[in-house]
Amino acid sequence: MTVEIIVDREKCIGCGKCYDVCPKAPKIWKIDKNGKYYVYNALYCHNCKLCVGRCPTKAILIRKIGK
Repeated sequence: MTVEIIVDREKCIGCGKCYDVCPKAPKIWKIDKNGKYYVYNALYCHNCKLCVGRCPTKAILIRKIGK
């Protein structure tokens, strides 16, 4: 299953909760120069959606791509 992880950079406050809860965080998440998190490799995401549930500003959306 392939997923797309969308982070609304306007809503992201850089709290790091998405990174902290993600079982594959170092392979998926990075932090930009403004202290906000973004996805650089969604191939490792297994759609657990822990990051979505942990985000206090509801800045993360995960959706399936393809079949």
